[in-house]
Order: sequence, then C-alpha cells, then structure tokens
Amino acid sequence: MRIKHVLAGAALGAALLSFGAARAEEVVTIYSADGLKDGDVSWYGTQFEAFTKATGIKVQYIEAGSGGVVQRVAKEQTNPQADVLVTLPPFIQKAVSDGLLQPYTPKGADKIPAGSKDTAGNYFALVNNYANFIYDGATVPDAPASYAALLDEKFKNKIQYSTPGQAGDGTAVMLQVIHAFGGKDAAFDYFKKLQTNNRGPSASTGKLTALVNKGELWVANGDLQMNLDQIKTNPNVRIFFPAGPDGKRSTFALPYYVGLVKGAPHADNGKKLIDWLLSAPAQQTLPEVALGLPVRDDVKPTGPAAEKIEAALQGVTIWTPDWKQVSEELAKDAARWHEATGS
Repeated sequence: MRIKHVLAGAALGAALLSFGAARAEEVVTIYSADGLKDGDVSWYGTQFEAFTKATGIKVQYIEAGSGGVVQRVAKEQTNPQADVLVTLPPFIQKAVSDGLLQPYTPKGADKIPAGSKDTAGNYFALVNNYANFIYDGATVPDAPASYAALLDEKFKNKIQYSTPGQAGDGTAVMLQVIHAFGGKDAAFDYFKKLQTNNRGPSASTGKLTALVNKGELWVANGDLQMNLDQIKTNPNVRIFFPAGPDGKRSTFALPYYVGLVKGAPHADNGKKLIDWLLSAPAQQTLPEVALGLPVRDDVKPTGPAAEKIEAALQGVTIWTPDWKQVSEELAKDAARWHEATGS
C-alpha cells in the first residue's frame, strides 16, 4: 500500500508540475521602445488587456529606448527572454543584421504596403509616426522658427534631446539635421554650436515631455504619435518642426516596427500577439487611443484625432531616409556626434 501511495503521490506531483509548466507557458514577453504605453489609457494597455481576455495569454512588457531594447535582446541571445521586439529604425534594421529576429509573416500582411515591411519578413510597420520637436508653450510664446533660432543664448541649459545611436528619436534628430543642413559636415558643426544650450544626453525621449511641460526644459525632441498622446496630460507641450537654412520645414516617417525574436521562448504566443496588434480592429483604434496612424491600407484613419495628426503635418515636407545606408553608417555617425558635442 505504501508503494502505491508513493507512486500515486509521485504521479500527482508530476501532473502538477506538468500543469504548472503548461500554465507558465501562457505568457508572451514584448520588449518595446517607449511611446505606446503612456498615460492611464494607452494603446498597448487596452490591446494587451483585450488580447489576454481573448487568448488567456498574459503579456509581460519591458520598455526602454529604441537602442536599449535591441541591446537587451542582443545580450540575451544565448538565452532569449523576449518573444516580440518593437523598435524604431534604424535599430530594427540593426536587429536583423545582428541576427536577432526570425522571419514571420503575420495575418493580414498583404494589407501592409511593401515600403512598410521587410522583404524577408523579419519586421513589419506597427504604427506610422513622424519625427518632431516640442516646446514649452507656457514659457515660449511662439515655436522656434528654425534650427538657427535654437542657438539663441536664452535657451542655454533649456534644450535637451535624446542620444543619437541610443534612442530612436535621438537618432532621428541627427538624421533630420543632416538632411536640413544638406550634409554631415554642416550638421555636426551645428551640433557643436548647439551644445552650448544643450543640458546633456538622455537615454529615453519619452521622459523629456514632462520636463518641457514643467518648464524645466523649453525645447526637446520627440515623435508625433508619442507627443500628441502625451499632450493629454502635459497641456503646456507644443509640437513644432524647425526650418533648415533653406527656410523649409521637413520631417520623415519614423514607424514603430514589430518583429519576432529569434529563439523566442514562446514563439507561438509571440506570433499571436503580433497578429493581434496588426489586426484591422486593433489598428482602427490607433488614432483615437494613441494618436498614431494605422499601417494597413484597408484601415483609413478618421475622426478628430486623425484630423489633429494631419493638421500637425500641414506645410511640412516629408522625406524618406535610406534606412539601409543609415544602419550601415550609424556607428560612425554616432561616434562623430559624440566627438562634436563632447558628450
């Protein structure tokens, strides 16, 4: 009888362990650049809750700067912890070149334009977005008209932008200035001059908004989706696009991209989450909830939020970086930025 009890106990223990392991697998881990989980009601928050309710899969969320999440995946390459990666360009391209992602074609991928996805299926645009700057409307009555205006001594220690090569939006600042000034020599010369007014580097762009709202900073960088969303709780923040030496205001598309991590411990759940976030119903909520634009061509943004996004871009020229070239030259350009600024 004792042997039977022991065997029965062992069988029960094994069953419980098996059940526990099965339950433990009902999880998915996403590493994401900041911006989509801001505020009490966020796009990520509402979508994760709905996803868990529909599938029973709990979402574990880790946030950092665009470069930071990629670096974390790289450090964990021998023992992957993340299933899904969301980051900005050129960091998503770097993740591919470093072998951190695996191909996966989500449901509805045919509704995403060719220019918004990797030809090999390693990543797809998740939210369309644009690079911009913000200022403290309570202190600065009018938006600085140009990059040259930011060199005024009144901005000393009142400007801060996230670090190129580390943050996606910070890298966007570097690319935008190079474009506006027509070349790298003139751009890095400008960064050297701007450093007199720059408070110092920042690993994350999202944290700068609150500082601008409180007047600790007067000018910072950002991106349109994140800042329009943050303005809900940061009413002093205003968005602007400074003009280059030619007098033209411009910006470029800076999408959030999503990909499946190579060696993902819960790859099937990761695929389900990617499918969910790229589904038409989820994409339809982007303008109103997150002030972002859907990436699917069968989902048309409408309503007051979509009009607000369109109004913000009025009179601003949209250009397209060569992301492959940007990715290849990023380390060299970031090093040159550090040299120019002494940061």
